[in-house]
Amino acid sequence: MSFLHYDLCIIGGGINGAGIARDAAGRGLSVLLVEAQDLAGATSSASSKLIHGGLRYLEHREFALVRTALHERDILLNTAPHLVYPVQCVFLQDTSLRSKWLMRLGLWLYDNMGGKNSLPKSKIISFSADDSYSKPLSNDVKDGIIYSDCTADDTRLVILNAVDATARGARILTHTECESLSVIDGKWRVGLRDTRSGDTLKVNASMVVNASGPWVGKFLDSVGIGAEELTLPKVRLVKGSHIILPRQYEGDHIYVIQRPDKRIVFAMPYQDEYTLIGTTEEDYEGNPRDAQISDDEMSYLCEAVNSVFSKNILPSDALFTFSGVRPLLDDDGVDSSEVSREYMIYHHKGFDPPLLSVFGGKLTTYRALSEAVVNKLMRLSGRTAKGWSAKEPLAGGDIAGKSLDEFIAAQKLIYPWLEQGLLRRYARSYGARMDMFLANARSMVDLGAHYGDQVFAVELDYLIKYEWVSCVDDVIWRRSKLGLYVSGETMRNIEAAFNESGNV
Repeated sequence: MSFLHYDLCIIGGGINGAGIARDAAGRGLSVLLVEAQDLAGATSSASSKLIHGGLRYLEHREFALVRTALHERDILLNTAPHLVYPVQCVFLQDTSLRSKWLMRLGLWLYDNMGGKNSLPKSKIISFSADDSYSKPLSNDVKDGIIYSDCTADDTRLVILNAVDATARGARILTHTECESLSVIDGKWRVGLRDTRSGDTLKVNASMVVNASGPWVGKFLDSVGIGAEELTLPKVRLVKGSHIILPRQYEGDHIYVIQRPDKRIVFAMPYQDEYTLIGTTEEDYEGNPRDAQISDDEMSYLCEAVNSVFSKNILPSDALFTFSGVRPLLDDDGVDSSEVSREYMIYHHKGFDPPLLSVFGGKLTTYRALSEAVVNKLMRLSGRTAKGWSAKEPLAGGDIAGKSLDEFIAAQKLIYPWLEQGLLRRYARSYGARMDMFLANARSMVDLGAHYGDQVFAVELDYLIKYEWVSCVDDVIWRRSKLGLYVSGETMRNIEAAFNESGNV
């Protein structure tokens, strides 16, 4: 019996798996990526939405991590300008927690460690009664430091890496679980199962990468690989929870709030109408998909807001919450806030065909991690293709060197009939790929059926064809954040469209 053969099979459709698939496909490898649920269905869609160097990591002397993260921040600004945006961060000074000289030194390093830095340098500010930064703050907050970082749509970053990988020849299978791994005739025999239909499939692969995030160890155990490896890294699961509130202040800046335990909490604008507060750090056991905010975490985030904002909030003010579980390298008893965000690429040397497992990592450094993984695969397989992803735009990011605002203005000239808010959402979600479903439209009528709340058939058809959506939640929570806005009627209309199209 013959089996389909791939150069590389990747287990896991989070940010690392999607990034590895894109990089490997771009170097000419035949790639299969399998994800047991939906792409970005767990940790990668539950981040703090930041692409940043990790200012707090300087306190733990993780200088190499910060330098890499700052470098990657600039790369993503250039290659994914539709998803990654510069933002001003207002660090609220509290000298009882961190001295002014320490913060100035830290931010000087932050400004200069990443090499060429396209963002504005940090500066000290003193709040005054008419200062726009001070308006939502209590009178006890006297001064702070402004520095630059970036925000991002974390889920879209995953999806468009997968889209880009597919455009370069990769095959992506969602709702497909890897049930077995064995070596037969010098190749990996990979046993797969469709989690919806129960159908099974076996393929061959010359190499396998385990990029299953918080399931990295559990997956190895499930296929009988992890139990005997004494040098296998340990993973510590740390839950981070966030709350979403009605908009708490005007402006696009982020407030960085210091806490007595030396952690920091971010308050940031989110999806135009909301304020996102996060994150917590709490050790976690159980299925990462089941993670929810605890009462202690809710209190912690509310206390952080109330310590600096003049308008106090209660847990009941939270409109939405979300929690993600980060797989961090275990530092044996260190407080969860001090566990390293570094990653490790582990080579299972007991097997002849290469098998790598990815432990740890963070959203900002996913591209560097992906490049390092594929570099290692190249060496192990005797191939020589070099890395390329630092300079090539991500899918939709080829907007002719324009900023996002300039791109939106240019698109407005092409689609003058398109409502401004909808045009902006399309641009921020799809970048240049919005032309794929708008090119033949000349008016709103040409967008097809209107399901409500400015969700039209052309977008849904595009998502089904190119972005692996198969249910309402895929559309309104992962491919977008429309779930924050749309009505129950709109959701039912989308579901009915799925039923009619046979995609459920």
